[in-house]
Amino acid sequence: METFTRPGALYEQIKQQIIREIDAGRLKPDDKVPSETRLAKEFRASRMTANRALKELAEDGRIIRIQGVGTFVARPKPDAALLEIKSIAREIADWGGIHSCEVLVLAKEKLSLNIGAKMGLTPGREVFHSILLHKDSGAVIQYSERYVNPGVAPHYLEQDYTQITPSDYLLGVAPVQEAEHVIEAVRCPSHVQKYLKTAPGEPCLCLTRRTWSFDQVATFSTMISPGSRYKLKGKFNRG
Repeated sequence: METFTRPGALYEQIKQQIIREIDAGRLKPDDKVPSETRLAKEFRASRMTANRALKELAEDGRIIRIQGVGTFVARPKPDAALLEIKSIAREIADWGGIHSCEVLVLAKEKLSLNIGAKMGLTPGREVFHSILLHKDSGAVIQYSERYVNPGVAPHYLEQDYTQITPSDYLLGVAPVQEAEHVIEAVRCPSHVQKYLKTAPGEPCLCLTRRTWSFDQVATFSTMISPGSRYKLKGKFNRG
C-alpha cells in the first residue's frame, strides 16, 4: 500500500489512506485489508494506533473485521425487504450474490412455555424447529431460527433446505394472512456470534417475525445478521 506523510493524528492518516485505496478501486469489495502489524510497520505507528484506525473504519461500514479470519473491504449494504416476506435466497440474488444454506437443526420438539406463549399453543405440544445459516458467496449473513406449527405445515421437516428456503416452502403451503415484525439492534448472542464470526460487542440486526395462516399462528422466527453486512429497507405506499 502506498503511504504518504500528512499532518494530523496518525490513526486518521491510516484511515484516510485506506479510504483512498477503496475509493480509487485499488482495494475492492471483499479484498483483504492490510493487518494491524503491517499498517503499524508502514506508518511507523503502534499496533494500538492501527487498531483504532481499523476499528473506526469498521464502525463507518467501510471494512468488515471477522474474528480469526481477517479484515476485508465491505460490500455496499444490500437493501433487504422490511415489510414484504421474501426469501433470503431471492434477496441475495437481487443484489448479485450467491446464496447457499447450512442446516444446523431440523427437528420435532416439545414446545417450551416461552415459545408456546408466542405461538398461542399449549406448552408440551410438538412443534417443528429449524436453525439455518444463510450465506452469500460462502460468508454467513444470517442466523435464522424458526418454530413452525405442524398443523399449518405438516411436511415442513421433510424438505431439503439447501435447495429451497423455508420462506419459499411455507409461502407455498400456508399463505400469510397476517405478519408481525419487530426489529432491534442487539449485541450478538454468544451462541450466534461463533456462526456469524462477528467481533465481540459488534452490533447485530435482529428481526423477530410471527405469521398467521388459516386463522392461527403459523411461525415464530428470529433472524440475526451482522449490522455491517445487512440492512433492512421498507417502503409504505398509501395507494
